[in-house]
Amino acid sequence: MRGYFLVLLAAGLWATLGIIYKMLAERLGLPPLAVAAFRALLGGALLLVGLAVIRPSWLRLERRAAGVALVYGVFGIALFYAVYINAILTAGVAVAAVLLYTAPAWVALIAWRFLGERLSSVHLAALALTVVGSALVAQAYRPEVLRLNALGVVWGLLSGLTYGLWSVFNKVGVRYTSPWTLQCYGMLVGAATLLLFQPLAPLSAALASPAAIFWLLALALGPTVGASVAYAAGVRTVPVSVASLVATLEPVLAALLAWLVLGETLGPGQIVGGGLILTAVWLLRPRGTATVEA
Repeated sequence: MRGYFLVLLAAGLWATLGIIYKMLAERLGLPPLAVAAFRALLGGALLLVGLAVIRPSWLRLERRAAGVALVYGVFGIALFYAVYINAILTAGVAVAAVLLYTAPAWVALIAWRFLGERLSSVHLAALALTVVGSALVAQAYRPEVLRLNALGVVWGLLSGLTYGLWSVFNKVGVRYTSPWTLQCYGMLVGAATLLLFQPLAPLSAALASPAAIFWLLALALGPTVGASVAYAAGVRTVPVSVASLVATLEPVLAALLAWLVLGETLGPGQIVGGGLILTAVWLLRPRGTATVEA
């Protein structure tokens, strides 16, 4: 029960990500890239301190691991964080959270094309469910709505793709180093990448605002590092196949929070589409060892 609770806690913490993003970007006026950069920077710094205290030997990187961490930081962290916050701000928390879970379908395609993995009938069924589910979530059956929110849907699908890249880089990176080490350096590289495209003035303004500092710390301690620690601790006693299914409560909880806090709602067709996407996630559930989520 303790492990199950920890995985459920992780899903709940991940579900708060959209609300915190909205608070920082819309109510406190931080640019989206600044929020994403702070998330990566504070998360990486927390992991760096934690590893230095608990497992300093894990801070060492071999050359091949360093190369993977560099690429992972640019594409798996910086690009993913930047795309997902834009998905939330344009499509809404609920829609973005559901479209994020198209990631397993993207991973199946990437693994088939670049890693030589076979596409089975289960993979093809899951891909079909994901395509139909995404169309329903995007309200393709209402062209006037789809036209108004087309950019948000594109950001949402790209967030699923970049989340898939995050998973693929994790799979490759943990061959050469600890998943915690990969996350630590990946986040720091991701933060540096995002800061290259972000003017410094909004960053200094954020550090002068107590409210912004509070929500940035909540972002780092909650859905960034706290959820990863809770999930990693939970899968020690809960089978990863069970943990991955429990974690799919994230979009459900995110939609519930978006309704309670922001007044966002999903239509019946969108709910059905979300159910199809989560069914595809169940079909593609991992059956190996777990890695740390971001």
